[in-house]
Amino acid sequence: MPLLDSSLYVWVLLPVMVFFARVADVTLGTMRIIFISRGKRNLAPLLGFVEVFIWITIVSQIVSNAHNLLAYLAYAAGFATGSYLGMYIENRIAFGMQLVMAFIHDHAEGLTQSLHEAGFGVTCVDGMGANGPVKLVYTIVFRRNLQSVLDIIHKTHPKAFLSIEDLRSTEAGIFPLVMPAQQKVLLGRKFK
Repeated sequence: MPLLDSSLYVWVLLPVMVFFARVADVTLGTMRIIFISRGKRNLAPLLGFVEVFIWITIVSQIVSNAHNLLAYLAYAAGFATGSYLGMYIENRIAFGMQLVMAFIHDHAEGLTQSLHEAGFGVTCVDGMGANGPVKLVYTIVFRRNLQSVLDIIHKTHPKAFLSIEDLRSTEAGIFPLVMPAQQKVLLGRKFK
């Protein structure tokens, strides 16, 4: 076929196809790995199916015909871009839950009250830190609500030591029914 042997195909079209096929493939793979680590057992296999389908049908065919440095660079750039894009999309989706631990050196009542008023469940326990007694304030939040919790903590205790961890699952708890206005739209769906 004349187009497949042309310079335009070899030096422009092929590297562009390699790049975008690899971006799609690796984006799905990155998201699949993140979903597996978060315990999303139903979604990860679906992404894996689409990822492998792209690899088998598109990427393998394109790469088998790629015999120039530009196509190899496009392959590497597509891999890097796909990794970044997968993490970016997953971060924007912000599903899952996180444990926020705030270590407070002075009174924690204002913080716990503010979090309760915002609808978040809070547990506060006494602890001993390097510089003396502390209050450990725990709350488990949906990732999409994390910034709201951090804003409350920073407002009441700007110098609090924070630790934030991803959770695979929870069995019970208190979670706000209303999200902040700027967070109500998630992937085109509106939450009430």
